Amino acid sequence: MSPDVDQGGAGGAVAGEGAVVLLSGGLDSATCLALAGAQGYACHALSIDYGQRHRAELQAARRVARSLGAASHRVVSVDLSAIGGSALTDSGIPVPETPAEGIPVTYVPARNTTLLSLALGLAEALDLRRIFIGANAVDYSGYPDCRPAFIEAFEALANLATRAGIEGDGFQVHAPLIALTKAEIIRLGVVHGLDYALTVSCYQADEQGRACGVCDSCRIRRAGFAAAGLADPTRYRPGAD
Repeated sequence: MSPDVDQGGAGGAVAGEGAVVLLSGGLDSATCLALAGAQGYACHALSIDYGQRHRAELQAARRVARSLGAASHRVVSVDLSAIGGSALTDSGIPVPETPAEGIPVTYVPARNTTLLSLALGLAEALDLRRIFIGANAVDYSGYPDCRPAFIEAFEALANLATRAGIEGDGFQVHAPLIALTKAEIIRLGVVHGLDYALTVSCYQADEQGRACGVCDSCRIRRAGFAAAGLADPTRYRPGAD
């Protein structure tokens, strides 16, 4: 694993206590970064190149980090495509374009566990105690690692498995969006100055970051803007909108 570090960003570092914020480049994680910054944290954004099908969301993460003035932005590579088992990491598994029951094939085994573990390592290395993740358990696709019980369990693990947790003040894992609807999340981001045109949520965005309009993530995102009563700034591929 090798980090690609982008220090600074538009607007400079935010004064105050530092925090690590997981930033995928999608709507929820970008809102989480905007919220953490608005709360006064100096945000060290962390994006993970985990072998996902497209690069567009990582490019979006860089745009969002700059726009919101993250104190730093790292992109760390860990290849979950070597494990497979998900339509997001295995091009041989089609991304579903119609709703289905149960946990969908876009679930990536151990993804949020891996992401939070890397965020925990960075937080400990930087001597920080706050970690933010944009997990959401309301308008979501049924992923078990987006539920409150998982976040609570990981926070307990963090304080058992680290030197800082044993000898220091302990870690807090924040999931401020976990009980909000997509419309509520969008309104919150707008209040805090987030430009959602910078974000990419689509599971199968093209190289230009244009959305397919039919995957679970696109449908949930589109419905969120409609419910919020706001124009959808998403760039769709020709014929998708």
